[in-house]
Amino acid sequence: MSDRSYRFTHAITRLPAVSATKGLRAVDTGAPDITLMRTHHAAYVAALKAEGATVIELPPLEAFPDAQFVEDVALCLQEGAVITRPGAATRLGEAAEMAPTLRGIYDEVLTVEGPGTIEAGDVLTTEREILVGRSARTNADGIAELTDLVGRWGYRVRELETPPGVLHFKTDCSLLDAETILSTARLAAAGGFKAYRTILTAEGEEAAANAIRFNDAVLLPAGFPRTAEALDRAGYKVVQIGNSECAKLDGGMSCLSLRFTPKGRG
Repeated sequence: MSDRSYRFTHAITRLPAVSATKGLRAVDTGAPDITLMRTHHAAYVAALKAEGATVIELPPLEAFPDAQFVEDVALCLQEGAVITRPGAATRLGEAAEMAPTLRGIYDEVLTVEGPGTIEAGDVLTTEREILVGRSARTNADGIAELTDLVGRWGYRVRELETPPGVLHFKTDCSLLDAETILSTARLAAAGGFKAYRTILTAEGEEAAANAIRFNDAVLLPAGFPRTAEALDRAGYKVVQIGNSECAKLDGGMSCLSLRFTPKGRG
């Protein structure tokens, strides 16, 4: 079995804008500290580089307060990229801003035209399939169009449900390796991961579920010691990164980068 779903050569990030204090959030827990957010962001980029990534660092977009969450606007695969159609109207322009960067990398860049919506925060790519959680931001029409687009590259899409009150599917899960998913208990209980081994986040540490496996490291938000210990016991190399400010905007580890290996380079 290959490991293309978690071993990558490249990543794209975007520096948070000052306007990030106006970013979308489900619950207002206070404005993020931009200086601290950028400090955390620098640590995140450094961790990717330490794992061998060529990181394309894009400048901030003041017109788009959520633009540092680059993952939502595109799905990057080896064969090509898909520009998504965010379910939040204020984020539609972010997808257009990302398109030229991806066209400079890939020979084939496809676009979800709509009317459906889909954000890649609801998309978990494994070695055997692409899992997509229907959510407030991702609907059936968007999933159907993505299914059609990636089908040309041989990918199979399976639709699942995101738990009520959870922003994105990957808010509650992340891929650890070809056979293993880190998940909250509430998402695992839905039964969509029966074909995988699951490691559950510790009770009260559900926010740790949004991690990323990048080459040999699992990048985990700091502040969740029992989940970090469980991953360490399971044999994973855990790198903890501050995420307190992005968390105020419902953002996690996966949201902050697009991770990929263009075809022919892996």
